[in-house]
Amino acid sequence: MAIINFGGVDENVVTREEFPLTKALETLKNETIAVIGYGVQGPGQSLNLKDNGFNVIVGQRKNSKTWDKAVADGWVPGETLFEIEEACERATIIQYLLSDAAQIALWPTVKKHLTPGKTLYFSHGFGITYKERTGIIPPADIDVILIAPKGSGTSLRRMFLQGRGLNSSYAIFQDATGKAWEKVIALGIGVGSGYLFETTFKKETYSDLTGERGTLMGAIQGLLLAQYETLRENGHEPSEAFNETVEELTQSLMPLFAENGMDWMYANCSTTAQRGALDWMGPFHDATKPVFQKLYSEVACGNEAQRSIDTNSQPDYREKLDAELKELRESEMWRAGATVRQLRPENN
Repeated sequence: MAIINFGGVDENVVTREEFPLTKALETLKNETIAVIGYGVQGPGQSLNLKDNGFNVIVGQRKNSKTWDKAVADGWVPGETLFEIEEACERATIIQYLLSDAAQIALWPTVKKHLTPGKTLYFSHGFGITYKERTGIIPPADIDVILIAPKGSGTSLRRMFLQGRGLNSSYAIFQDATGKAWEKVIALGIGVGSGYLFETTFKKETYSDLTGERGTLMGAIQGLLLAQYETLRENGHEPSEAFNETVEELTQSLMPLFAENGMDWMYANCSTTAQRGALDWMGPFHDATKPVFQKLYSEVACGNEAQRSIDTNSQPDYREKLDAELKELRESEMWRAGATVRQLRPENN
């Protein structure tokens, strides 16, 4: 483990050079890893583990779309693909990768198989952080760890296949065996992490809920829509409004500041763009900072978690979600986006 300075703050970081795949395989050579759930994170993590040479099986409900997806991805029923309870029984490490609501519902079944010395693995700290609300309270004689890739399972898999790694945070909630650190780092390397940075279950949960509702998804959609609507209301056509709002951001500018930072991106834009960006970033910061402060407060006090639990546990949740996503998909901005994407040179 190395201590790396990030902007003047020292943090604990583990790289693949320090903890290579060979060491990870040796660490877990006697373990059977069961990936429970095959939705968002399950496919990417399980396939990466398998391709890296670990002993991994998948647990999923039979006669479901995700069971069929697992079969299509090469998991063999009765050999590497099992019903959830059988997979939990066979495993020494249970990767609990169901949705937060599904984790709550299935917890009594999974808990039965958490015998002494086993390891319970999460990729989101929600269930443990809000354990008084979720009821997910692990036995004291097991290890409880977390690897949280900083991106979707799809991105994790794509980057793995490209020979790259998606950075992940790691945390230890319970170390009953004295070997939790070696296990969590080995699993982080195994699922395809770039580097691993230390956190806690609570910090991971608070930052993740804030980020998803903020710059990663909620805030960015709200900001993009506000600019798009302003351009449209002032007579700009959908193509121009979308290109100026979304296409230039995602296809041109994001790669620039991802590569070398925002200052470098500013330096490689026109002087007019530089001046305007520097002048207007302050007002945008001042307008949105109170919203982020309120969001973090709602996350920290548990209100946001309770809203998610209550909503996502409803029997008609999926139907309501589909309706909301349909409304988003069929909005003018994203219908314009579908046309713009079709016109990209690589699609013609």
